[in-house]
Amino acid sequence: MSEYPAGGPPPQIPATRAPSPQPKPATTLRQRLAELRGPAVAPHPLDARALAALAANPGCKRRALLDGAGVDKAVLATALGSPAAFGQSQFAFVRGNAFEAKVKADGGTELLRLLVERLGGDADAPATAAVPDLTAAGPEGRAARTALALREATEAGGWALLDHPMLALEVAGSPAYLEPDAVVVHPDGTWTVVEIKSFPMIDSSADAAKVGAAARQSAVYVLALERIAAKTEGAEVAHRVLLVCPKDFSNLPTASVVDVRKQRAVTSRQLTRLTRVEDIAAALPEGTTFDPGCSPEELGTAVEAVPAAYAPECLAACELAFHCRSKARAEGAVESLGRSVRGELGGLTTVAGVLAAAAGKEGDPADPTVAALRRAAALRAEALAGVEGGVPCR
Repeated sequence: MSEYPAGGPPPQIPATRAPSPQPKPATTLRQRLAELRGPAVAPHPLDARALAALAANPGCKRRALLDGAGVDKAVLATALGSPAAFGQSQFAFVRGNAFEAKVKADGGTELLRLLVERLGGDADAPATAAVPDLTAAGPEGRAARTALALREATEAGGWALLDHPMLALEVAGSPAYLEPDAVVVHPDGTWTVVEIKSFPMIDSSADAAKVGAAARQSAVYVLALERIAAKTEGAEVAHRVLLVCPKDFSNLPTASVVDVRKQRAVTSRQLTRLTRVEDIAAALPEGTTFDPGCSPEELGTAVEAVPAAYAPECLAACELAFHCRSKARAEGAVESLGRSVRGELGGLTTVAGVLAAAAGKEGDPADPTVAALRRAAALRAEALAGVEGGVPCR
């Protein structure tokens, strides 16, 4: 007699399997950056000045990470006991605003005259130009309104002056809102960035460092405009920007054309690096945070966990420069003497190592840098011996 009931064998009951573990959701870049700056801390917005300063020192991972995470470096520097001691004076701010208003008066007539004079060849300056209204709610609304105004002006085929347009540029996965002084749309569809500065042009030339900073800042605007031009038929962003400054020691405006192709390429590469700040963040110890609510000791440990590339030029561009300088001096790093000195010394990275190599205590004599240091030390000793012995130096 069969052991199975009528109807055949019983149905097979599948073996119970343990549920497979669900993969842990990956932390997005935005979440990781929020953890770094502090969960309750709003991201510090990036502007063109910050992006230009970042591009000027592309080897500094510390600044790349802090700017990418939206950390307020001024607050961080104050918490570390090294507050930033620079900034624009109120007098310079008022003077700059007054000069900009003078340049843009009467619908930008003088500004357009300078632009055509420097860039227009034999063309005559336009008597009038369209000045679209760019007001909107919030930076997102203003950026959208600016993009629409640029497209409309390009389609119209005339001159247009956009006064303080709002541009958006994605930085480390988040939008950065930028506000150039002006953008001029030409009848042929060319868009030209105008940067107005209050430092003087004396005999048609200005301070090279200030012009370089203005060029890097303008390059950021060019990059942001290129994103809009790529979606606008007939539009092209000029890589030559118009720099307007006071003439000599007067308040009369004059202008110069600055080619920013080099600065644009550097800034573009640096922004590409910023989109990979997760690689820098991944190398940090677990629990690292730059939350201003932490103790100075914890913040100091977090800051030192990220490599920096200090140079004296940082003092005019980075809020953490004084902290980095004190650390570089304490370690005897040759970077504190300047990038040119650092480049000349090759593999010698500390002042103590340089002095030891010059004295013949360390270093390979076959190394050209060591040989040059020892030769310089010998010449110095010879000169000092001649002075002490009463023999005049020749």
